[in-house]
Amino acid sequence: MINNIQTLIKNSTIDIDLQEIAEKVVNNKQISDADALIMYKKAELGFLGILANYVREQKHGDKTYFNKNFHIEPTNICIYNCKFCSYVRKIGQEGAWEFSIDEILKTVESYKNTGVTEVHIVGGVHPKRDLHYYGEMMQKIKEIIPDIHIKAFTAVELEYMIKKAKLSLEDGLRILKEYGLDSIPGGGAEIFHPDIRKEICDEKASTNMWLTIHETAHKVGIPSNATILYGHIEKYEHRIHHMSKLRDLQDRTEGFNTYIPLKYRKENNTLSYIGEVSSIEDLRNFAVSRIYLDNFPHIKAYWPSIGKEIAQLSLSFGVDDIDGTIDDSTKIYSMAGAEDQNPKMTTQDLVKLIKDVKRIPIERDTLYNVIQKYN
Repeated sequence: MINNIQTLIKNSTIDIDLQEIAEKVVNNKQISDADALIMYKKAELGFLGILANYVREQKHGDKTYFNKNFHIEPTNICIYNCKFCSYVRKIGQEGAWEFSIDEILKTVESYKNTGVTEVHIVGGVHPKRDLHYYGEMMQKIKEIIPDIHIKAFTAVELEYMIKKAKLSLEDGLRILKEYGLDSIPGGGAEIFHPDIRKEICDEKASTNMWLTIHETAHKVGIPSNATILYGHIEKYEHRIHHMSKLRDLQDRTEGFNTYIPLKYRKENNTLSYIGEVSSIEDLRNFAVSRIYLDNFPHIKAYWPSIGKEIAQLSLSFGVDDIDGTIDDSTKIYSMAGAEDQNPKMTTQDLVKLIKDVKRIPIERDTLYNVIQKYN
């Protein structure tokens, strides 16, 4: 791999700016926002793949991570009206759901003794449910599967439920941790740039609030993930601005586990007219993300959003994690028109997907502790 990088640096046909960026990468120097913009606009996909794969292999070699997980989406009833969302419904509207705690626990019961290590819980911001409602739900989940890791609630959900309970962010997060919250997913970040956020999700938690919630979570010992929603009305500069906010926060807290670029899908929402970006753009975005976010240990391809084949290809463009089994337990992307309308893979499916591109499958827990290596 280092020979490929050295060839890039010496190649006289490559733009001098790109040669200098390659030199920074080889010398473990952080690239600038200007460098990232050059890569987005000038670099050929092959160039980006070589650089991003170099960074990936420096951090993880051929190891590629996945976990055994399932999702719970307690409700799609939401007080907000984000333009990109195909999921939201109002109380009484056709297609709305709000599962009771007992209904949720029946789902959890079905996963006893199956080897799952994580439950991922996100949904709409329901106007009548607060921190203590969801706290009771988490307590009862852990009564059924005591060792399960609960990764739950976007910053948008957390802001509302903590405010409704009349608590400070720090007190609310500490109480949720006592109830059983182990980590926070990265949803709700969307795009941080105020111009774009105002256009697509002006009502929901602000950029500063999202960042503050995650920083506070890290302070009280709750790790988290980070996401971006790309491929709609944003430009490359907006993606870089978004990543810069995350990189700065990670420098302060080291509390993020992984970064997950989430592709905008066009069906059944008010942004449908803009279409979707290509798979080439997906790979470009993964690669630049891996190179830019030098202080993030992992880059994840969420396969239900981009499909299994592109997730597989992404393993050569900086990605080292492809999420988990999921078991057809999420509707967020299927309702937005994703190719896989019933997202589900077995452990054997994931292992084969990874091995087919000559990588080493590693079953992990949520915090990337190794459970099993598949040679």
